[in-house]
Amino acid sequence: MRTSTATCAILPPPTCSSRSLPLRSFIGLRWSAPRFQVRERAGASVAVVNGKPGCSFRLGVPTLNVCQSRQRSVVIRNEHAQNADLPRKYSKREKKPFPIPVLELRRRAKERMKAAQGKPKQPMPPPKNGMLVRRLIPVAYKVYNARILLINNLKRLMKVVPVKGCKYCSEIHVGSVGHPFRTCRGMSSDQRRGEHDWGSTLVEAVFLPVEAYHLEDRLGNRIPHDQRFTVPRIPALVELCIQAGVDLPEYPTKRRRKPIIKIGRKEFVDANEDDLPEPEPDRFRQPLLEELRYDEIIAPSSPEETVALAEETLEAWEAVRDGALKLMKGYAVRVCGYCPEVHVGPTGHKARNCGAFKHQQRNGQHGWQAAVLDDLIPPRYVWHMPESGEELQRELKTFYGQAPAVVEMCIQGGAKVPEKYKATMRLDIGIPSSLKEAEMVV
Repeated sequence: MRTSTATCAILPPPTCSSRSLPLRSFIGLRWSAPRFQVRERAGASVAVVNGKPGCSFRLGVPTLNVCQSRQRSVVIRNEHAQNADLPRKYSKREKKPFPIPVLELRRRAKERMKAAQGKPKQPMPPPKNGMLVRRLIPVAYKVYNARILLINNLKRLMKVVPVKGCKYCSEIHVGSVGHPFRTCRGMSSDQRRGEHDWGSTLVEAVFLPVEAYHLEDRLGNRIPHDQRFTVPRIPALVELCIQAGVDLPEYPTKRRRKPIIKIGRKEFVDANEDDLPEPEPDRFRQPLLEELRYDEIIAPSSPEETVALAEETLEAWEAVRDGALKLMKGYAVRVCGYCPEVHVGPTGHKARNCGAFKHQQRNGQHGWQAAVLDDLIPPRYVWHMPESGEELQRELKTFYGQAPAVVEMCIQGGAKVPEKYKATMRLDIGIPSSLKEAEMVV
């Protein structure tokens, strides 16, 4: 016969004794008003005990022994990830996964078709009708200026925070001395046993320049293969800002003041704009920054100026990524599933310049799919240097974390570590002082 829980005394809140670890050392534990709850499950009951602030326990005990505190088990849950692995690196022989699976896209399309049956056809929203999304025009200007500010600040910050680059591969390291890990896959790497040959590098190795074709009309015909050299290529982030509303005289683009008139599935004509008055000055237009040359760069003169520069650079990095993500939700950006080619527009170009795995079977054509933020702004991950300033050791590679190169430069310049990057930097992992101590880690 099952023992009734009503006659059992309420378990007292667990206290911290000198024989056990202090409960406040655990993360994510909270106490509120004294409360005792019992939830039955197959063969056992789960009791949640809350008491003094700073502690919280989940007790799993057999059903017949709810009142016996000696058989309870403690499960400590943490809502915040302290350590996380880096994003997966896909092989050159493997296609990138779709951001949204194809089956899910088909299911959503069927739902839209069912919901549209028997209803009048709705007009196309911008930017599909050729008009600009008005609420995203200030975001486009902010992203463009934040990108220029980020590049200029990185050039200044590299004067005081050294960045090394391998002469034979694309790997970089933020520090006065390159890391000792044998991960080089460049020319003659077998003769050097994978060791890097470190030297100086430029800002393009830290903030990767991803280029795309510039479209004068984003709704026009796709770029054919024979015009791949006549169409200018500019940074993909700049092209996204131009299509979102930024006006650059050197890169003209077509601005429509009336929605297009759809004729067929892929055919349309522009509406007559002769009856419209003269266009007024754009109220969203903002002054644009200019990128500085290397001979115009001035290094920070004091440690306080370096810290302020690092914090401003980190803010510009976050502004670029957050703003680009907002623009990508309104304007389509495509990426090849086999190579890093990016195209800003509703449909990808027809240039057959893909040289990835099995490109012969595709005749060099790209496999276009929806892009993610890391395709447009790749975060260049580098090894995080410990706060103690000790050089990295080859035997302790598994204990070190990584962070984007821009973030690592700002941190070494004196900026605070953002919360979103603490998981991959593995700040909570203690680094052994010797190889013998590392072998004792389970």
